[in-house]
Amino acid sequence: MKGILTQCRFEVIRIFRNPYYVFWSLMMPIAFYFIYTNVFNTELPDQDEWQAHFLMSMTTFSVMGSAVMNFGIRMVQEHTQGWARFMKITPFPSWAYFSAKMFGQMIMHLLSIIVIFTVGSIINGIALTAGQWIAAGAWILIASIPFLALGSLIGTMKKVETASGVSNILYLGLAILGGMWMPMEAFPPLLQNIGEWLPSYYFGSGAWEIVLGNPPELLSIAMLIVYMVVFMYLAIFIRRKRQV
Repeated sequence: MKGILTQCRFEVIRIFRNPYYVFWSLMMPIAFYFIYTNVFNTELPDQDEWQAHFLMSMTTFSVMGSAVMNFGIRMVQEHTQGWARFMKITPFPSWAYFSAKMFGQMIMHLLSIIVIFTVGSIINGIALTAGQWIAAGAWILIASIPFLALGSLIGTMKKVETASGVSNILYLGLAILGGMWMPMEAFPPLLQNIGEWLPSYYFGSGAWEIVLGNPPELLSIAMLIVYMVVFMYLAIFIRRKRQV
């Protein structure tokens, strides 16, 4: 147990030292939030609702990016550098190694949620109840697990360059088509139909419902579970096939 806790602490420290985490997961979402709510879209009829909605969008955008990009690319780096191979010859079980990585990443997600919620509320004075803040934070944290599974799938790639390119395309594509940067209604019908099937849409939708005073829809929960199972199965299948 002590070894697992040590590995968890090590993972948290490594993520903190990663400049990509600071930029992609904190600075960029906060900058977008300020620009989209204080420079553009300042004449919307229900400004308070839009500001709360977009705060949830940028928080889910941050957490999704941390899971898809930082987590996945870091796994490829460890594989290419021989770290993953080294861990296999130690007494440390492989399940504990992956659990520590997941735990460390979840801690970073929690930190992102707290920081962006705090900065967003200071910038625009978002007025949510304590229950809404907690429920939205809990939803974003728990619903990020399917994206960790997607990051694990990206982590099966052999080259860091390939993983970086694929994760960037997936991250931005999921964010834009999933309605995190602009409402789905702004897209043509074809893109709306595509976006409504993406995990990013269901991820953001749950948070958007909470700030409106509603619980996340059962469809959002079910679809995220399906995506999580699919991503995990593919990641495990590829790793086992590679070991044969």
